[in-house]
Amino acid sequence: MIHVVLCDDHAMIRRGIRDMLSEHVDMKVTGESGSYAELKEILRDQPCDVLVLDINLPGRGGLEILASIQDSHPHIRALIVSMFSEDQYAIRSLKAGAYGYLNKAGNPDELVSAVRAVARGRRYVTPSVSEMLVEQLSNPGTEALHSRLSERELQTLLKIASGKRLADIAEELMLSPKTVSVYRARLLEKLGLSNNAELAVYAIRNELV
Repeated sequence: MIHVVLCDDHAMIRRGIRDMLSEHVDMKVTGESGSYAELKEILRDQPCDVLVLDINLPGRGGLEILASIQDSHPHIRALIVSMFSEDQYAIRSLKAGAYGYLNKAGNPDELVSAVRAVARGRRYVTPSVSEMLVEQLSNPGTEALHSRLSERELQTLLKIASGKRLADIAEELMLSPKTVSVYRARLLEKLGLSNNAELAVYAIRNELV
């Protein structure tokens, strides 16, 4: 039996994943959480082989949670799910220690296959992610500038590019406006840009939004 815990702040998405996995006799969803605080409580009491983890959570982000879980529960294997396209987060997630990455808009059957593969200790990547990995290995100098951003910096970039104000971004990420301003300054420096409009153009050109 594969014990699965879900961590996603959208209850309807959790329910959809739970119902889908529950149709398979070799899987059991042992817990659901919408935040890192709830996840810690569940992992304290419930068995977990595979953690299906949304990358875009309020407060502490998915990759930050992944790092914490690797320290506190090294036996748990994480499968990252996201609405973001694979070229934004897939390789970043795998490098951070995730066993797989799936887009929520993908084929539901893929999730079942991914959970089974991850439970067996195998990495699960889609053909498009495999192509990206090969491209990076073959041409290491072609790595995009945004691939070097921290998770918080990338989150800030995506939200600025979506037209959100710094105050709104701070509230969504549960950070102070001053901290978000620091992330914005780092973004401009690392990407060689001057203002929010240029950040938005960069995100669009690189198909990040």
